[in-house]
Amino acid sequence: MATATATTLLTQPYGAVPVTLPSLPYRRICSSGVRKVPFFSLDLRLRRRKVKLPPAANKRLPELKTNEPESEDSPPSSADHSRGLDLGWLPAFPHVLIASMSNFLFGYHIGVMNGPIVSIARELGFEGNSILEGLVVSIFIAGAFIGSISCGSLVDRLGCRRTFQIDMVPLILGAIVSAQANSLDEILLGRFLVGLGIGVNTVLVPIYISEVTPTKYRGSLGTMCQIGTCLGIITSLCLGIPSEDDPHWWRTMLYIASVPGFIITLGMQFAVDSPRWLCKVGKAGDAREVISKLWGASEVDKAIEEFQSVLKSDRSEVDSKWLELLEEPHLRVACIGGALFLLQQFAGINGVLYFSSLTFQDVGITSGALASLLVGLTNFAGALCALYLMDKQGRKRLLVGSYIGMAASMFLVVYAVSFPLDEDLSHSLSILGTLMYIFTFATGAGPVTGIIIPELSSTRMRGKIMGFSFSVHWVCNFLVGLFFLELIETYGVNSVYGGFGGVSLLSAIFAYYFIVETKGRSLEEIEMSLNPKLQGRKRDN
Repeated sequence: MATATATTLLTQPYGAVPVTLPSLPYRRICSSGVRKVPFFSLDLRLRRRKVKLPPAANKRLPELKTNEPESEDSPPSSADHSRGLDLGWLPAFPHVLIASMSNFLFGYHIGVMNGPIVSIARELGFEGNSILEGLVVSIFIAGAFIGSISCGSLVDRLGCRRTFQIDMVPLILGAIVSAQANSLDEILLGRFLVGLGIGVNTVLVPIYISEVTPTKYRGSLGTMCQIGTCLGIITSLCLGIPSEDDPHWWRTMLYIASVPGFIITLGMQFAVDSPRWLCKVGKAGDAREVISKLWGASEVDKAIEEFQSVLKSDRSEVDSKWLELLEEPHLRVACIGGALFLLQQFAGINGVLYFSSLTFQDVGITSGALASLLVGLTNFAGALCALYLMDKQGRKRLLVGSYIGMAASMFLVVYAVSFPLDEDLSHSLSILGTLMYIFTFATGAGPVTGIIIPELSSTRMRGKIMGFSFSVHWVCNFLVGLFFLELIETYGVNSVYGGFGGVSLLSAIFAYYFIVETKGRSLEEIEMSLNPKLQGRKRDN
């Protein structure tokens, strides 16, 4: 579901999001210390994982006679449409905007510790201790892992709106505790609380957006997650500029990090809850009101009928159980979700973003802030392209094309590094390959992963499947951050980047054979297509 970030380019980088997500800080190495050895690839491990997927995972959704050309050629249904202006997304947009502010906060927290970590270490007395500096950053991942696992149960019991508000408590407290920290223990506590809240957010936002937006605009509005993260990172980079001259500026930046939490808490008081969750907990009247408000009055009866037809097959308990993940079709979707995040991380987005700082230095861009801004703008441009293409080209096509583009970009960098070329040409090709990689990641592998998993998940198990998938993401994120530099030092840049290219190709193949297209289909249509029991009931009716 990760998300690519620019923050890894500063003096103390620590990873990327894809939708991505922060990893451990890397030790700085110089290019002269990197030696070249035979090609190294990660795809052997990934192939072993692939065979663990259930055989049923490669089933295709049947060709449903729903909205395929509808998104572009269907007759307008309102006065605005009659004038050629489609504003059907507008009623849901304010609610999506409030939710995506959580991703803005996510991106801000990724960037906020990047530059100031040196000042923090100096002021709190652990400067020069790379282990403790790494712990301050990486404890964020531990909190995020726990938050991701716990989110599903909170959503089942409380709904998305209340979960958002509760989740802001550790985010606000974590920011304030970090800003006021006078010891290592206090900064660690603050960062853990922030990670806990971010872990919940990364699961919660895609679920909420997928469940409140109209089918026609679900993909485009879903990319607001990626856009919010990009804007948060860029904002933190801009606000972090004074930290170069003011050693205490990091406290101000962390205080500022608490402000979006208050805005989201207040905004969610006026936002709607998921109509699917409302129907599940017996509030069909409220669900009708939400559907009428966001999707249009003409959609109410059809939507409620679909909700109820799916809910009839569910068990009576509102809260789902983790053991249900072992049942079909939940197991298949959970395996696909976990595999998507595993492949996304092992395709190397965190490592590429880290090492790009040295690439930019080779062409004379020595300012970490300028390099980060350039990468951040590239990432943002890719997210805007995904916004435009998601509901036009479809998730599967974007995902496959994204990974092919990432593979081509990695092989271009390997060519520039491995073969005797003019030095300026080699550096230019390395820069081009790096920016192409980030751009193509942001158009597909980043946003699509977070969008398609909740779409494939059932109403009952959506929270648990997303929690499991993101927990895989955080573990893989940690492992890539832990071993990336060791691989670079042992095998060389060209071999590791070639491995990333190989994993990207493997990811494209996986997406082609295992991912089904969800564009233009309601969540209930997708669920009924994947669940044989629901198909049988539909035929009986």
